[in-house]
Formats: sequence, structure tokens, C-alpha cells
Amino acid sequence: MSEPFNILMYSHDTYGLGHIRRTMAIANHLRHTNTNILILTGSPIAGRFALPTQVDFVRIPGMIKKTNDEYRSLSIKIEDEQALSIRTNIILATAKTFKPDLFIVDKEPLGLKREVLPTLEWLKQNTPQTRMILGLRDILDTPSVITSDWRARDIYGYLDELYDEIWVYGNQDIFDPVSLYEFPESIKNRVVFTGYIPRDKKRCKIRKKTRRRYRVMSDDTFVLVTTGGGGDGFDLLDNFVSMHDYFPTSLPFKSLIITGPFMPKKSRELIRERARVYGIKTQPFHPRLEELMKAADLVISMGGYNTICEILTQQTPALIIPRETPRKEQLIRAERLKSEGLIDFIAWHDVSPQLLRDKIISILNQAETYARTMSAFKLTGLDTMLERLTMFRTDKNTNDHDTTHPS
Repeated sequence: MSEPFNILMYSHDTYGLGHIRRTMAIANHLRHTNTNILILTGSPIAGRFALPTQVDFVRIPGMIKKTNDEYRSLSIKIEDEQALSIRTNIILATAKTFKPDLFIVDKEPLGLKREVLPTLEWLKQNTPQTRMILGLRDILDTPSVITSDWRARDIYGYLDELYDEIWVYGNQDIFDPVSLYEFPESIKNRVVFTGYIPRDKKRCKIRKKTRRRYRVMSDDTFVLVTTGGGGDGFDLLDNFVSMHDYFPTSLPFKSLIITGPFMPKKSRELIRERARVYGIKTQPFHPRLEELMKAADLVISMGGYNTICEILTQQTPALIIPRETPRKEQLIRAERLKSEGLIDFIAWHDVSPQLLRDKIISILNQAETYARTMSAFKLTGLDTMLERLTMFRTDKNTNDHDTTHPS
């Protein structure tokens, strides 16, 4: 048997579920009997996810975002610089010991506060055979914000110097970061548009069982409300419960609210008590959210990348209420996907109980149309990545063979 192919994945995970869920989905698809996948993550809930064989993770101290450029230690009471130093050293030591054949960095080209840069430089210098990949979600922010930020931090130069490929987890015809983020000619040919990343559909053949678990009958209309991590999701849930305050007897559906594990405890308890009045169940977290989405007739959520991918995978009609701060990526994504007929959305500042009710009823009445449009939309992200990995493995095996048996 040939030597195992080692994949190291970095996910900075400051606060929320998006990065770790995306990383886990990729790892689960790329794993192979002769492949080892090791995930570097700062997610405080990484341990709540079931790890498949050939996949493990290294937990680095958590950091939480204060502003777009400020972070503080999440759990332990140490200075920010100390926490970053610990993270940086763990990342570098892991890479030196694990010796990855492929290093996939999620979203941040240099890592949180440049913490991955020493590792990228060490690998480039000491293991030039390691393929280094930057994985970008479809949309990062408005083009002017990204281009200004990347020029100030010389990101374009680092992309040219350090990365073999840039994987964009989206469709170029929906949003084209190569053009809009002004990629220089030197790196344009390294960009691979993978398509959106689907989620596991095998588990989601239990729609009836899931609905029964939550006492939703076959002829009931079931609405799932989720805010991802929940750290900034209170306003969405507040509006949803307020809608019941205004229309307590004219809402023809049953609901379940997933507040998110990072919603402050007081806010979570307030939503739970208010929702209980209308028989609405709440949970802070569900490890298999895709099962709930498949069971639902409508999903109401913010517009994070991973939630959108889960919705499109399950082909469940959705109403998106995208946040607009500190970045506008959710709003841009909602606008682009609405133009494709895939979802509907309400701008954050426009939400009201009346509009929310009207939108829900409108989407439910058009459910078949949304389902048809979603069924025609292909999520190719994981298959494209697997094709690239197969190519990399073949190259490695060829090089190993050439080295062992020189001509």
C-alpha cells in the first residue's frame, strides 16, 4: 500500500457554526481509507460533531471577534497576544509533525491575525511538495471593502507567493470574485470554482420520523426557524415571536426554533418563555440540522453560507433575513439567490410582524415552484474538490514512484 495522503485543514472559528460545519462537510467527503484528515479549529463546539473514521481535530484556544479587526480570548483569561501566540505555535508544530500533502486554509488567507503565515512559509520552504489551497466561500463582502483590505495587507502578493490554488465555493455566474475582487493576472489561472457545497442527504430520508418526533402530522405545515450560531440572531427570533403576538390565531403552521448555542443565555431564555405561550418549542442546538430542514415545509434563517447550502441541498423553500453588519455578504448572497428564484428574503431593517407573516404565506403558496427551481440547481462543490484531490494523489504517487525507481 502507498503512503497515506495527509490533509491538514485550518478553520479559525471565532464565533459561530459556519466554518466548522463547512470544514466537516469537506473532510467527510474527502476522507478515504488511505487518507488522514486533521482539522485545526478554534470552535468551542467541535467536539459535539461526530467524527468519521480517518478524521480528527486539534483544538486551538478559542478567540471571539469584537470588531472586524479585534479579537479576544474566548474562554481562558489571558492577553490577546498570548492566545494568538499559543494558537500560532500549535498550528506550526502540528504542520511540522503531520507533514501534510495538502493544506486547506479556510477563508482567511493568512489565518486569524496572520497566525497561519509562519506555517505557510515553513511548508513552502521545507516541504515544497505540499499543495496549499485557500478555500473561499462564494462572497466575502462588498468588492470595495475586500479590495481595500487586501491591498492594505498585501493579500494579493501572499496569494501569488504561497498558494497553489484558490477554491471558490460558489458559482462564477452568480458572483465572480475574480473580477469583482480584482484578482491580478498572476493568480487568476489558479482559481477553481467548485460550486456550492452540498450537505448529506442520506440521513434526510427520515422526514416522517423527524416530524413525528416533534409532533408534526403529515397534513401540518412545519416552519423551522434557525439563526446558525445565534450570537447575533435575537432580533430575527424576536420578530418571529412578535408575529404571533400580533396574529395569535391566524398563523396556519407549527414551528420549531433553534436559537443557536452562542445566543446569550438571557436572550435564549426570553425567547423560550415567549415562544412557549404559543406552543413553539425551542432548542439551543441540533447536531443534524439538515434533518430538520428536510422535515420542514419552510426554513426561516439568516443568510450564512452554510445554512444556504443546507437549504439548497434539502430543497426546502426558505425566507432569508440576512444581517448587514459587520459584513454585507449575507445581503449580497440573498439578493443574488433571489434573482435566481432560489429563495426569498426580507432586508434586516424592513422586518415587521406583518411583512414576515405575508412573506411566509406567499412562499408556502409557491412551495412547488421553489422546489422545482432548487431541484434544477446543482451543488457540485464536494465532487469538484474530490476531483482535485484525486489528481493530487495521482501526482504524489507518480512522484513517489519516480523517486523510488529512478529511470
